[in-house]
Amino acid sequence: MLRPPAVAGTFYSSNRNDLAAAVHGYLDEAPALTLTPKALIVPHAGHVYSGPIAATAFRLLVPLAQTISRVVLMGPCHRVAVDGLALSSADRFSTPLGEVDLDTAGAATLAELSCVGYSDAAHAQEHSLEVQLPFLQQTLGPFRLLPIVCGRATTAQVATVLDAVWGGPETLILISSDLSHFHDYETARRMDLQATRAIEELAPEKLADVNACGATPVRGLLQVARNRGLVETTLDVRNSGDTAGAKDRVVGYGAYSFA
Repeated sequence: MLRPPAVAGTFYSSNRNDLAAAVHGYLDEAPALTLTPKALIVPHAGHVYSGPIAATAFRLLVPLAQTISRVVLMGPCHRVAVDGLALSSADRFSTPLGEVDLDTAGAATLAELSCVGYSDAAHAQEHSLEVQLPFLQQTLGPFRLLPIVCGRATTAQVATVLDAVWGGPETLILISSDLSHFHDYETARRMDLQATRAIEELAPEKLADVNACGATPVRGLLQVARNRGLVETTLDVRNSGDTAGAKDRVVGYGAYSFA
């Protein structure tokens, strides 16, 4: 079963060539850093708003294109209520850039956990996962995708799921989350700094829901990162007022690496 793109033409271009050019443009403008991430946090708004921030993280993957063969992608649900975490029963996701095979075996393993189930409805219109795919398709070689929508779940449940699929160097953990929503520019900057400090301290207990729309999956990653002794690097923190919007009502974006 194929999950077709739901937000092509709104969150990013539906034209293959235009989309490829836009993603390459964001990547070319991102700084070239020498980090080898095991996990990343990236924003998930329309590419014109959050693409420059996300690109600072995705550019790190270019040297790892021959190493990473699986991406565990987790983001919050925006349209369908989910208890726990939801998998897709599809075997492929598509974007205008082509199709991505899903890690169906990994999904079946996760489905054995009591907090995990299947919900194609939760995935059908979910943009938090979809908008990351063009960046992955442009930076990695062939890879399998394990997409997970996170609903009402505890930090411990998310951490358990991530630990179960952590893998080795072949697996990238990718958490999709924006930061503050719809505040004025200076308020957003203060709130996003609070979120960034919690992330830098690997302190899930300090990350409030109002400071990150994907706070639940982010907290789970922070718990695992702390338990495993990972080192966090803040790559970029800006908001829509810095990229493509007015400053009176902005959305915050952050990109973070864990190695």
